[in-house]
Amino acid sequence: MSAVTDRPPAGNFLLNSPTSCAAPVPEPEEPVRWVPLVVAGLGSVALSWYVWATYGGKFGALLVVGLALGLALFHSRFGFTSAWRQLIAVGNGEGLRAHALLLGTAATLIALLVGTGTGLFGTTPKVTAGPIGLALFVGAALFAIGMQLGGACASGTLFAVGAGQSSIVLTLFGFIAGSVFYTWAFPVFDGWPQVSGFLLADHVGWWGSWAVTLAVLGLVVVVTRFVQARRNPPPVGVPPTAKGFARLYRGSWPLLVGALVLGVLAAAVVLVSGGTWGVTFAFALWGAKLLQLIGLHPETWEFWQTTSNAKSLAGPIWTDKTSLTDIGIILGAAVAAAAAGTWKFRAEVPWRTAVAAVLGGVLMGIGARLAGGCNIGAYLAGISTGSLHGWLWGVFALGGTWIGLKLRPLFGLGNPKPADSVC
Repeated sequence: MSAVTDRPPAGNFLLNSPTSCAAPVPEPEEPVRWVPLVVAGLGSVALSWYVWATYGGKFGALLVVGLALGLALFHSRFGFTSAWRQLIAVGNGEGLRAHALLLGTAATLIALLVGTGTGLFGTTPKVTAGPIGLALFVGAALFAIGMQLGGACASGTLFAVGAGQSSIVLTLFGFIAGSVFYTWAFPVFDGWPQVSGFLLADHVGWWGSWAVTLAVLGLVVVVTRFVQARRNPPPVGVPPTAKGFARLYRGSWPLLVGALVLGVLAAAVVLVSGGTWGVTFAFALWGAKLLQLIGLHPETWEFWQTTSNAKSLAGPIWTDKTSLTDIGIILGAAVAAAAAGTWKFRAEVPWRTAVAAVLGGVLMGIGARLAGGCNIGAYLAGISTGSLHGWLWGVFALGGTWIGLKLRPLFGLGNPKPADSVC
């Protein structure tokens, strides 16, 4: 998998096995998986039509954007877990430089949208600064530890589940469980020391904020190249499994192409919904609704008593922004994996990998809610909108990554070595 992949789609590349970090070896091109392709394809079309017709164009469009995100995430194998693992373990900054391109693209387009007040379906793009404090720092570190154990970030979990990876289903289960635990224990987590957020645009305007953000991202590129030159890890990458036009829907995309496409789609979420792309609130919502189905009453918990949260829990998931894009990512990745011939669900998961997956998911669920977001809702959204909390989330996530690397061998998970830095 590429430098920023979380886990490769089953049946495509063996890059994150429990005990090996060997170089990527492409398998022979697989035939299209027609059954999952038809099921996921028809399901995507039918669900998009239903949501659009029943709840309106805004919500239908969000689902369609989610489908596009799933396709792009799968084909570019773009995640965040391995980018930080690569940097900490062997000094390879290729993944972080791809992040810089993604963040710069999103920052440019979001500045255009917010600066001109351009939105669809009657929305006006608005962004706010996330609070800065102990919850942000602890949450980012816990999330990063969970990423390294669970094998995927928030967006990576969704596209890997869509691609048929059995172990990541366990990660998703843990993610939902951790999110539910946070909402149940909310009084314990609420009120930790913090200060108001800092939004750069409030001080230098949107174009000033954009210029400063791009300058800092450029510095990240320079520093990671310097670090990489000193440590000299070997190059990484995903060998394409198809050439020409077929690579668009069957092979791996160049990493930087994926970064550009995802940056555009992150801005599309702002254009359609008026707010930034997020992932993890949906997991808490899904968990609460599942508890209601079995007769429990999470709506009585303090977390779900606030006006916005109560409204989300009382309403259908088809009007929740994060649920729509999350479901779209799963379906879009399923379509992409089936068309590429790599959709394979394998029921057997080594027990230590299973334990790590569930534990990692729980830590990510708690960490994301503590920090007010994940690698998407805090890191990408924060940095691309000029909010200081996004940069701080990234710093503490790097620290959590270092801890996670120390814990991975306990669960039989390999770490990159200077000779084979592809995990």
